[in-house]
Amino acid sequence: MSEIILDTITGKSTATTITIGSTPVVSASANSMTIRGEGTAQTSIQQGLAKCWGNLDGSGTIAIKDSNNISSITDTGVGQYVFIYTSNMANDDYALSGSAGDILVKDCVLMLPAASKTVSQVGVRTGQSNNTDIVHDAPDVSTIIHGDLA
Repeated sequence: MSEIILDTITGKSTATTITIGSTPVVSASANSMTIRGEGTAQTSIQQGLAKCWGNLDGSGTIAIKDSNNISSITDTGVGQYVFIYTSNMANDDYALSGSAGDILVKDCVLMLPAASKTVSQVGVRTGQSNNTDIVHDAPDVSTIIHGDLA
């Protein structure tokens, strides 16, 4: 097997596309990079990456297990947490998904309360799927944010 080690690749012209064989693989322009996806479709690398994610233990004294772009978390009540971003989002129209788990409460779910998203943080609530009025401190709370950073 051959190995190429280098610090910089400089094109012979102003081309902004990396081609392997006859297939264009990566194209770049100002503040944007795309990679060839399935078929001939191009996927934006910046748009496709999670801009923020966090996993916390929400039971007892809350603690971040692991995260990216989360500066801190706040426990605002039973089953209620706020993830505070290190770098703000561009607006509050980002997408949020997540999960909550507890082996003792088999139907534990993550819920997003209304008006809990801002550019600097998001509030989530954990409870039971069959009765969302019953909040619960879950030991495994995860959230993922997709959107544009400020």
